[in-house]
Amino acid sequence: MTLFQSIILGIVEGITEFLPISSTGHMILASYFMGIQEDSFTKLFEVCIQLGAILSVVVLYWKKFFDFKKWQFYVKLIVAVVPALVLGFLFNDAIEELLESPLTVSVSLILGGVVLLFIDKAFNNPTITTEENITHKNGFVIGLWQCISMIPGVSRSAATIIGGMQQKLTRSVAAEFSFFLAVPTMAAATGYSLILKHWTVNGTEMKGYEMLTQNSDNLMIFGVGAIVSFVVAMIAIKSFISFLQKYGFRLFGIYRIIAGIIVLLLLGLNK
Repeated sequence: MTLFQSIILGIVEGITEFLPISSTGHMILASYFMGIQEDSFTKLFEVCIQLGAILSVVVLYWKKFFDFKKWQFYVKLIVAVVPALVLGFLFNDAIEELLESPLTVSVSLILGGVVLLFIDKAFNNPTITTEENITHKNGFVIGLWQCISMIPGVSRSAATIIGGMQQKLTRSVAAEFSFFLAVPTMAAATGYSLILKHWTVNGTEMKGYEMLTQNSDNLMIFGVGAIVSFVVAMIAIKSFISFLQKYGFRLFGIYRIIAGIIVLLLLGLNK
């Protein structure tokens, strides 16, 4: 991976992490068309770079994250993240295989787009208007919805926001809870990829942090990508909630369908 490619992936991640269009799916497609999708460092980068975007949530909502008097907030996040931690650990190998499939991404984009066309009408009677009113049961069910996003192209943001709306949260509250839930989820995914997971590099197994610190180029590439995704995500978050309140999910659904069809056509031409 070159520095330019890391910037491209950082921009893609920053824009798409909090939109219901799948950041992982878009990074897989971007790396595929740049010809770097099979590189172990690229796969590590695509997981860990998301932490840069996620940190933008902590910065923007720092008062919420560091208000230790409201400890129930942290309990709700822990309850919500448990399903993804368990299933992610049990099915890590299967998920990794899917991460190499642009076809899976394109099909997921299209199917998810169709769902988003109708989701506003499906859940249009919210009763939970503040984060304080979210119960532990609500959080756990939203966490189950998040597990669907382990399929590349589904979108963690879309799955958790839809899960929130299904649990009677308003669109804006569901979106904010989705942002909050992203922090422990991606922190866990990054920690696993860096510390526990074994990666094969030129026939040699090594931990993620060993690959990352193998040379100064890897560190610089990752650092630049993380900073880019952080800055771009800050802008995306500020725009997303107001857009969602005003227009709903329909435009995102249309985009997903068009993008998925274009990718299918491009994949067909590359055969």
